[in-house]
Amino acid sequence: MVEITHKSTTLRQAIARATVQVSSQDTIDALVNQRVPKGNVFEMAKTAGLFAVKKTSELIPDCHPLPVEYTGVNYEIDGLKVHIDLEVHTIYRTGVEVEAMHGASVVALTMYDMLKPIDKGIEIHTVKLLEKRGGKSDFRDRFRKDLKAAVIVCSDTISAGQKEDKAGKAIIEKLKQCHVETIDYLIVPDEIDAIQGAFGKHVALNTDLVIYTGGTGLSKRDITPDAIAPMLDREIPGIMEAARNYGQDRTPFAMLSRGIAGVKDETLVLTLPGSTKGATESMDALFPSLLHIFRIFKGARHD
Repeated sequence: MVEITHKSTTLRQAIARATVQVSSQDTIDALVNQRVPKGNVFEMAKTAGLFAVKKTSELIPDCHPLPVEYTGVNYEIDGLKVHIDLEVHTIYRTGVEVEAMHGASVVALTMYDMLKPIDKGIEIHTVKLLEKRGGKSDFRDRFRKDLKAAVIVCSDTISAGQKEDKAGKAIIEKLKQCHVETIDYLIVPDEIDAIQGAFGKHVALNTDLVIYTGGTGLSKRDITPDAIAPMLDREIPGIMEAARNYGQDRTPFAMLSRGIAGVKDETLVLTLPGSTKGATESMDALFPSLLHIFRIFKGARHD
C-alpha cells in the first residue's frame, strides 16, 4: 500500500455514477411501482452499496481502511436509464474516489441481479467519478508561483563546520516541490544578533517567506523564537499549533518545540525544529496550504 502517514487528515468527498439501462418501459414501471419479484430494488441495491463502500479496502489491494463518515445513494430515471449517484465522505489522509465507484458499481450489479428475471436486455454503462473534493488537488494552482523564500539554519555546531546541515536542505526541497524559489540559504550560530540580522535583511528585501530551522527547543542556546518574537508585527499561533499537532501524532516530543510563526510587514517567518525529522514533518504539516496567506496579503494590498 502507498505510504500516506505524511499526509494531513482533511475532509474528503467523492461522488461516483453508474448507469443501468433496461430494455423496456415495463421494467421501469415495475421498478418504480415495486412489482419486481425479488423485492424493492432501490432499497436492496442501496443497502448493497452501503456494504460495498465499507468493504472496499478488503477487495481492492491498494485501498486503505478508512472511517466512512457518510454514504448517500440517489437514483435518477432518464427514459430507460437509471442513473445511480453514490456519495462518500470521510475525514482521513486519503480520498474516497474508489469507495464511491465501488459502491456505485455494486448498486448497479444488485439492480441487474434483481431485474434480470423480468428483463434479459439490461446493460450496465460507464462507472465514473463525477466529483472529488479534499486533499492537495483542491488547492492545485491556487497559490502564487512567484514566491521567494530564505532558509536560515540556526546552529552553533553547523556554523562551526562540525556537523552537516540536513534540515535546511530538506526544507529547500519541500519549497521546490511547492514552486517556491529559495533565494538565500544561510547558516548562523545561535546568537540573537545573527538571527535578528538575517530576518531584518529579508524584511527589507520584501522576501515573502523566511524559514528558520533550529533553536526552538529548551536548551539555554535555543533562542530562535526569543530572537524573532520582538520583531513581529503579529504572531500567528495557529500555524505552529498545526505543526506541533501533526508532529505529536508521530512522536510524543513534538509538544516540546517552542517554534513560533508571524509576520513583519508582509514577510512571513516560521521557526521550525532543527532536527531533519522535525523540520520535514513541520513542512509536511504546513505546505502547501500555508501559501494561501500570500493571497491574503495580496488582497490586503489591493483594498
